[in-house]
Amino acid sequence: MELEDLQNDIEGVSAYYAERHRIDRTDDWFVLKLNEEVGELTQAYLARTGQARDKGRGPEERDADFRAEVADVLAQVLLVAERFDIDLADEIARKWLIWRRPTPAS
Repeated sequence: MELEDLQNDIEGVSAYYAERHRIDRTDDWFVLKLNEEVGELTQAYLARTGQARDKGRGPEERDADFRAEVADVLAQVLLVAERFDIDLADEIARKWLIWRRPTPAS
């Protein structure tokens, strides 16, 4: 799946969820929601690594919680990019991919 397609699908889900629950998705909401999701990822990581209480969840459940929170953070990043008209592929290429290790000449 292409990044733009994923972003569009997630935007559709978020818009539907907001409509259903009467959430006003303001600029602030998008950024604050990202912060909330990062906090939940941190909680899941701490539980997974034994640095916080496990709330009665076993190792497999804690691993699943961690994976789900990583997905939530990515989804919210995509929503922030959509909201602020950021081409993530271009920005990643500009910021990260310029540091790729050169390939040896054949």
